Amino acid sequence: MIKRLHLARLMGILGLTVLLSGCSTVNQLSSDGSSHTASSSKRTAFAAGTSGDDKTTYATLAKQTYQSGAAAAIKVNSGKSTLKSSLWKNSKIDYGNLDGLNRTTTDTAYLSKANLGRSAGRAAQTWSPTGWHNQPITVNGKRVFPQNRGHLIAYTISFNLTQDGQFRNGEGGSLDNPKNLATQTAYSNQRTMQIYEDQVRTALEQGKKVIYRVTTVFRGNELMPRGYWSQAVSTDGSVNFNVYIWNVEPGVSFDYATGRGKADSQMQVAGADKVTSTANTKASRYSSHTTTSKQVERELLKYGYKAVKKAVN
Repeated sequence: MIKRLHLARLMGILGLTVLLSGCSTVNQLSSDGSSHTASSSKRTAFAAGTSGDDKTTYATLAKQTYQSGAAAAIKVNSGKSTLKSSLWKNSKIDYGNLDGLNRTTTDTAYLSKANLGRSAGRAAQTWSPTGWHNQPITVNGKRVFPQNRGHLIAYTISFNLTQDGQFRNGEGGSLDNPKNLATQTAYSNQRTMQIYEDQVRTALEQGKKVIYRVTTVFRGNELMPRGYWSQAVSTDGSVNFNVYIWNVEPGVSFDYATGRGKADSQMQVAGADKVTSTANTKASRYSSHTTTSKQVERELLKYGYKAVKKAVN
């Protein structure tokens, strides 16, 4: 019996190791047994021109189901970006077209310091992405709105670019662009994703150039993404990450087919709320040092990856 339990644990670690090392062997990863496929010939949830390897990784991620209490993000390709920094030529954003279900796909941003910006007040957002309900839910006695209109490419790093992503001085940030908005949980948007967005933002403030790509990952024909596949690389190599950010909310469970949520005391998320690299990054903006991906990984390991420490080392 003990031997069987030991074997089961080893198999579990092996399966997760495959995911963290780049999802290269899709058939070895477990799924929830859903009959949905990651895409269809008519309705694809990734941008045209996506490579075969990216499609395989996407399909693998789409099959994964978040387990309560797990880390808020996991590494893809051992945390290393597959983007080529040599492709940075000029500031722009390539917005992926909406798919057959009107869902976001992949946005790739080629960013410089010129794309940073903030405004005194933002205009109201009117676009309703798929799965958007904005319904209040009572969690632990508090009335909360667990959904955000989440930007794939953050508003504050998309200035001086047109709605089509071309450089033009004086343009405000991407606020209400349908190709850049998806239904994202408040926790995923304001906690987990901020950790990685701040790495990009800080590098830009230090005059570096960054390629930053975000893909919303949907399972089958579901309307709310299961997660955000985020990766970036700077031309000097100081920024280099590749992660899958779970689209989850503590105390709330979602029907991803519709986007509707309900209070669920069993749903817990480990990690992102305790990671301090966001604060460290802000403190270092006027120095020559950028908070590195390795620092973030160490903190996520400490707070969210404990159960799989052997798999990620």
